[in-house]
Amino acid sequence: MAQDNKSGTKTIAENRQARHEYFVLESYECGIELVGTEVKSIRQGGVNLKDSWCDIEDGQVLVKGMHISPYEKGNIFNKDPRRERRLLLHKREILKLFGQVKQQGLTLIPLSLYFKGSRVKMCLGLCKGKKLYDKREDLARKQTERDIERTLKERSR
Repeated sequence: MAQDNKSGTKTIAENRQARHEYFVLESYECGIELVGTEVKSIRQGGVNLKDSWCDIEDGQVLVKGMHISPYEKGNIFNKDPRRERRLLLHKREILKLFGQVKQQGLTLIPLSLYFKGSRVKMCLGLCKGKKLYDKREDLARKQTERDIERTLKERSR
């Protein structure tokens, strides 16, 4: 878990696969509706964003497929680990996202989950899917950047 002291944020989980599978066009910060035992489990790092996505239903943004492990010391208050959770955005933002998702065929993907102060926030990405050749291009570019860094490091010794 990384900590950024300037802004008071502490990263809990990241969806690294999302940046590989999608082009992130825009990102939004939003709150997430949780119950107490889920927050306690998140504090212990029991969350997984892999294979999660967001959907807009009845004017609300819901995150689906996100797994929050049940809290060990919780009892009847534990909720289903894969239940749908509501994201907290302004109505204007939801309408804008709804228009872009329906017209342009974009998707909403959770990119990261973090604490901002004592609140749990989610970075939500408006994404466009990558083709196979785009993924190969990105991997080749990253590999060349790594090679350049490695050679510069060796020459500076």
